[in-house]
Amino acid sequence: MEPVNPFFKMREFQAFRYKDATYKICSSNSKELFSMLTSEIKQLRDELDNYIKLQPEFLKSLEPITVLQSSPDSAIKMAEASRLCGIGPMAAVAGTIAQIAAEKCSSFAHKLKVPEIIIENGGDLFILPIKEKNTVITGIFSGLSSKFSSLALKISPEKEGIAVCSSSSLMGHSLSLGNCDLSTVISKNASLADAAATFGGNLVKTEADLKPAAEKIVSIYGVEGVILIKNEQIAIAGNLPEIIKHKDPSGIKKITKTF
Repeated sequence: MEPVNPFFKMREFQAFRYKDATYKICSSNSKELFSMLTSEIKQLRDELDNYIKLQPEFLKSLEPITVLQSSPDSAIKMAEASRLCGIGPMAAVAGTIAQIAAEKCSSFAHKLKVPEIIIENGGDLFILPIKEKNTVITGIFSGLSSKFSSLALKISPEKEGIAVCSSSSLMGHSLSLGNCDLSTVISKNASLADAAATFGGNLVKTEADLKPAAEKIVSIYGVEGVILIKNEQIAIAGNLPEIIKHKDPSGIKKITKTF
């Protein structure tokens, strides 16, 4: 695996916090696009919260549920992803909002000649190329002492975009029913990537679970690839981007999860 040059040009991200979520947004330093993206994220969150008032079980359920006829697009996407993975719909919230917001702002970004939109929320990342197909290096973090935290994915996203979503029983505030150091899923569907990452984490309780869990996750229609890490073992399945070693000295500062 090739090492990443530590002096490669870094993208600049702006932080944005709304309700219980912290976002990092790369919009090529366009104040107009950043404002539009944050406004869209707020609207999507408010719309979803208002829907949850009508169907409270949408928030609490750990299993797939049928949405109401009046449900917003975000709830529909989350419910479908949860159905494919057999878990609750809120497992897909971060990826869903990131992809919808990026896609709704893509036409404006194209007019501004912005090369890409990247939205990250607590380890869930959606990358949408606009004018250029630039390589994106995203690190894999499975703990401070993990031998796998020097790995990264070298991604060349297609025009429809790509999601890299992660779940962990060690880090962050999201519910995990397993004991997995890191579950990372790649998909063009960010709702599915988010839900499947949670599902993968739920399946892993011991190192022996890694391989069968990875095979199960990659068998879900729409999942392109999965990485599962537990202690000193790793399982990789599907069609993943190139895995490389990174040497970014400031990498630890870019992690939004708490641990």
